[in-house]
Amino acid sequence: MKLENIQRVAVIGAGNMGAQIAQQLSQVGQYQVEIVDIDDGIVGRGLGGIRTRLRKFFVDKNKMTQNEMEEVMGRISGTTDMAKAVKGVDFVIESITEKMDIKRTVFKQLDESARPETIFSSNTSALNITDMGIVTGRPDKVVGMHFFNPVAVMKLVEVVRGTSTSNDTVEVTCALSRKLGKEPVVCTDYSYGFLANRVYDAMSREAAQMVWEHVASPEDIDKAVKLGYNLPMGPLELEDMAGGWGLKAHGEEARIKEVGEKGRLPAIIKIMVRAGYTGGPGKKGIYDFWKEVMNR
Repeated sequence: MKLENIQRVAVIGAGNMGAQIAQQLSQVGQYQVEIVDIDDGIVGRGLGGIRTRLRKFFVDKNKMTQNEMEEVMGRISGTTDMAKAVKGVDFVIESITEKMDIKRTVFKQLDESARPETIFSSNTSALNITDMGIVTGRPDKVVGMHFFNPVAVMKLVEVVRGTSTSNDTVEVTCALSRKLGKEPVVCTDYSYGFLANRVYDAMSREAAQMVWEHVASPEDIDKAVKLGYNLPMGPLELEDMAGGWGLKAHGEEARIKEVGEKGRLPAIIKIMVRAGYTGGPGKKGIYDFWKEVMNR
């Protein structure tokens, strides 16, 4: 398949990342997009979020007219019928929960409904692409396409090659990424966490361990990293903002399965998450844990 053959794209998952990806596909790529989830309410919230972002960040800032916003929205439709949604699409981007058994179930269902030439991609941040592709009859057309949050701002897309992923699949996925205004990097799926997250995960886990050891406060650890390496945010405040502590705890079992004891989390992260300090919008994280628990 060539880039010019891609006309319609399905996004499986209408949550935060799925909706943002669908928006990018319509707004920048000008593709017809089908966004799919298991519940009409989730689909509706995903579509509503797209409209809210377009108005807030584009229309209200005079970067887009009201008519242009309606054109973007007009290219996106939502449904709970995955089989019907993927029947006529050329490219699929899966963006659901980071659980391999659920992803494999979805990929098997996709394989039964989509045309043989359709490419399947996963927005997974760490899980093995080969394990997803093997349940389909087209492992050569299964690839990782990992976007970063917020999708409209972050330039990076990690294109992840499974054991059987063909060169053509990698090339068209890179070309699609560039059409969406992104810079693709290519890696293999036997690097758990791929590229950026593997490096950053090591930094954030070590920073959390330093908090646990009372080496310094979260503020000073982040300040040192930001000023020392010219980063816009420190690893601790980023994990707090993004809900990274909960995600790390949720994925520990899969990480240990892939990399052994190296994947085990520092105790502080498990203790924090157990107590509700997961990070994320409106939720407490390691900054609060330091003030409210460690220094009480």
